[in-house]
Formats: sequence, C-alpha cells, structure tokens
Amino acid sequence: MGKRDYYEVLELSKNASQDEIKKSYRKQALKYHPDKNPGDAAAEEKFKEAAEAYEVLSDAQKRNKYDQFGHAAFENGGAGGFGGGMTMEDIFSQFGDIFGGFGGFGGFGGFGGSSSRGGVTKGSNLRVKVKLSLQEVADGVEKKIKVKKYNPCDACDGSGAKHGTSKNTCSTCHGSGQVTRVTNTFLGQMQTASSCPTCHGEGTTISEKCNVCYGEGIVNAEDVIKINIPAGVAEGMQVKMSGKGNAPRRGGVNGDLLVIIQEENHGQLTRDGSDLIYNLYLSIPQATLGATVEIPTVEGKAKIKIEAGTQPGKILRLRGKGVPEINGYGRGDLLVQINVWIPKIMDKEERKVFEKMEQSDTFTPRPDKSEHGFFNRMKNFFE
Repeated sequence: MGKRDYYEVLELSKNASQDEIKKSYRKQALKYHPDKNPGDAAAEEKFKEAAEAYEVLSDAQKRNKYDQFGHAAFENGGAGGFGGGMTMEDIFSQFGDIFGGFGGFGGFGGFGGSSSRGGVTKGSNLRVKVKLSLQEVADGVEKKIKVKKYNPCDACDGSGAKHGTSKNTCSTCHGSGQVTRVTNTFLGQMQTASSCPTCHGEGTTISEKCNVCYGEGIVNAEDVIKINIPAGVAEGMQVKMSGKGNAPRRGGVNGDLLVIIQEENHGQLTRDGSDLIYNLYLSIPQATLGATVEIPTVEGKAKIKIEAGTQPGKILRLRGKGVPEINGYGRGDLLVQINVWIPKIMDKEERKVFEKMEQSDTFTPRPDKSEHGFFNRMKNFFE
C-alpha cells in the first residue's frame, strides 16, 4: 500500500498555514504518542507517519516540492528519511518542543524497552524457530537448542568497568541519564528531555574499561537452553521464556527468548485445529463387501472396521484420537474420509467381471437420500 497524502495524515487542507500545520501535528502526535499507547504497533506507525508529514509540510521548500511532485519528490530519501529507519528518539530530538510541558509527554521515555531512566535496563529479545513432529505436538516435548546470544561479561560482572575500578557519576547529566533544554515556541517556553549524549542514558561513565568486553559489559556466547513445549501448540504460536534473551549493556535484566512453533508435515495425517484428517482409499471390493483396514494415528497404527456397502465421502470419527487442546480441556478427533479407488487399467478377465456387474440390477445406483450430498453427510456425522 502506498503512502497516504501528507495533508490527509494531518487532516489539513492544501492551503493550511504553518500555525495550522503545527497545531494539527501536535494533536496527531499526542494522540498516537508511545507513552499514551504502550505496545501498540499501529499507534507507533501513525506517530511516525505524522512526524514524516510534519517534517515535509513545516519546511517551506520541501512543501513546495511536495505540492508539485507529491511523494515522488522524496523517493531517494529527500524527505528526511523517516520511513527509512529513523528512530523514535530521533523524532523527539527534532520535534520535542511540540510535546514539552504537557504532563508526561516531555521526552523520549525509554520507548522500546532498551533503556529506562531511573529503572532497570532490559536486553533485547531473541526469536528462534523450532520444528515439531505431529507426535511432539500431541504429547508435548522438551527440546534442547543452541542459541547464540549476549551474556554478561564474567570478568567485570557485566558492569563494563575493569575489575577493581568503579563507575563514576556522569558529569553531564549528574546521574539522571537525561539532559533537558528549553526552547521558545508559539505556545511559550517548552522544556524537553533527551538521552544524555555522554553516558547514553545510563547516568554513569567508566574510567577504565574491562579488557575482556572493552566496556560493553556483554560478550558473545552460545548457550544450550531447555524448552518445555506444551501439548497442543500450533504453527506460528510463540512460547516465551522470560530472561533467556540477550543481556543488556552494563547491567540490567535479560530479554526474553521467543520460541516460534513450526509443524512438520506428517505425510498422512492433516491437522485441522485439534482434529486430524486421514483420507482412506478403499478398493471397490472392500467398499462393497466390507473389510478391516489399518490406518495411521498419532500413537501408531489402528484397525477399523468398514461396513459392507460403505459409500465414498462417508466420514468416520474416532473420538479422542486427535490433538489435545492447548488449554488442556479435551482432545480432538481423528476424521477418516472414505474414498473408493477406481482402477484405470484392467485386463480382459477383470473387464468381463465388471461388464457382467453392469448388467446386474444389484449394481444399479440407488442413492440413499438421507446420505446424499455433502451437507447431509456432514449433518449425519455431527449427530
């Protein structure tokens, strides 16, 4: 989907004044501010979209180009690059005066979870994919996986400071982790806060860096992690392991390990929620005379009885032979779909047998209306 018109984003007319542009941007930005919509990815995108629109329309030269050529005027990054990786902190540093002094919207307050002034820093999350067989999905399983990640440096206990030395209070922010500035705007003086450029929001500096991690407080490592996966998980589900992700720089708590489930193709059984489906093919004699046949299940093989005169399309249900519900309540069924295999090639003797049957009144089709049609078969199945 293409970008929305910048005037539409800010709900403005084409001849809007600069004051109207600024007021409208402030309204949109406060509405979708990350502090007001924690964890809302859609709100974050709208926040960035409004910032990109304001960055262009608030600049007379850029606005003139946009009015003439639209988004094409900035296809190579000429609009400032908001859509190409500019962070939330970049937006606050450039347009922070829009928010200053309005109850909790005064600056970049650790959005994203990587830094939290006055709180605990958290490391980034890791995502890994784990493939499970149908048997493992049905029973639950413990997996051991190798994960490359950042761990706290043992030499400095994750502080980043050389052993025997200590951290110093940052002389720029005096330990607060942030610096403030006052600017004059059309609303009066506004105070904004941003991450301290000296200590990068940590509040402390290191006089002598650890000679193992070079002051980072973290090192590359490969851990073997046990994952307990419950029965009934499905393709695309995530299992979260708290604290098993990356360690943050210079102390804090580890991020989480997010295990994404992938299901291997069984080959014979197809999953539909908690139910399993198996397509059983019978020969004409088996469907006509009845038979005992072997079918696959999650646990192994099972024998089922086919009644004489079984029709193609009939569905047999084996209760409790499916996959457990993820919440632990009940288990699905194994649905056996009956198909009759029609040979394409026959020898002369076989053909004579079928030609003789064709003349027999017994083999004249007389469909049972109670079973005729897909919907009636499904109705009978669920009764």
